[in-house]
Amino acid sequence: MSTVTARVSDETASRLDALAKATNRNKPFLVANTLERFLEEQAWQIAQTVESLDQADRGEFTTASEVKKAFGKWELEVEAD
Repeated sequence: MSTVTARVSDETASRLDALAKATNRNKPFLVANTLERFLEEQAWQIAQTVESLDQADRGEFTTASEVKKAFGKWELEVEAD
């Protein structure tokens, strides 16, 4: 296991202290848990962006009629260019 040191504002430190007390968790647990969740989310977003760009490179675009149909489910109208 590795140790990471980070500087945070006094306000953030106070908020972390309050959360640790309210949840009966220690600060290192909260920071590690939050960082893990953040990294998972970022990895997912990057993977989705890469896949979307790959689809665009392959010419896989949604047609205008598919867009209209999807928006129509929410009773929204899409104007064509």
